[in-house]
Amino acid sequence: MKNWFARWFGGATAAADYTPATPIPAAQPAAPAPFDLDLAFHRWLSGPVAHVGETKDALILDELAKLARQPDDAAELVPRVPAVVPQLLRSLREEGTSATELARQVAQDVTLVAEVIREVNSPWYRPTAPVRTIEGAVMLLGQNGLRMLLARVAFRPVISAQTGRLARQASPQLWKHAEKSALAASLAAPSLGADAFEACLAGLMQNVGLVVALRLIDQVDAAGRLPQSDEFVHALRGHARVLSARIAQQWELPPPVSAAILHEGSPLAQALRVGDRLATLQVLSEAGVEEAVEAIEALPAVERRIFEKLGES
Repeated sequence: MKNWFARWFGGATAAADYTPATPIPAAQPAAPAPFDLDLAFHRWLSGPVAHVGETKDALILDELAKLARQPDDAAELVPRVPAVVPQLLRSLREEGTSATELARQVAQDVTLVAEVIREVNSPWYRPTAPVRTIEGAVMLLGQNGLRMLLARVAFRPVISAQTGRLARQASPQLWKHAEKSALAASLAAPSLGADAFEACLAGLMQNVGLVVALRLIDQVDAAGRLPQSDEFVHALRGHARVLSARIAQQWELPPPVSAAILHEGSPLAQALRVGDRLATLQVLSEAGVEEAVEAIEALPAVERRIFEKLGES
């Protein structure tokens, strides 16, 4: 026993004399961790926000869980979509609704009228001549174009018009991501057997819960510190999805929208996941995240074509 200890711990000479019976394999480099889009998105989102010091992870997640059980309270943390929008969406799903009737419904909300006129004259739609009336906007866009435009107009202030340090600083990125998610999901929907407009709504809606979460963090922590641990990020994303789905129900959006945000199995849920992933890769690649660029190169051909359209929008 003494010789055994001496051989192992007795100095350089003893160590040098020792030859193992079986060669010890060289240490292999650790496999790189898989690219986690949720974590990368969270880092991108919180980039401009200082988060030094101790954070209140457990308290924040507990409060988010309570909000998910009280969707009325959660919905109060973000501006409500204009009251006329659910009515319009129902009309747009009914066969035979005339352009005149659609124009009349839009005209009920003065703010909505101004936004529609502004949007229809933007480079996004490129009209050959300026559009001055709601009737002209409806004629130019058609029902599907009007639906898409109304959705974007209605959701912009919900996501981008925020108070509170975290929510205010993150809202421009969240709106950018939401617009791209909506476009990508609507483009992916037909080949998956999903409704393109419902996919657009789901893409716009899915970040609303995250806005609520940021508003809550602003209330819980006056310093506006956004926790960064992996465990917190994944839990936050889960709670945010539940909140988005509950608020979609409160706002009377089509039931498949809230179901798609919560579940993975339906064609609409698949379209939403494609849209979310492609939008996330787009914003991360623009931010110079190398792993995102590598992931884009590995996209299937059909998703690559949708991704390229995002760069044009």
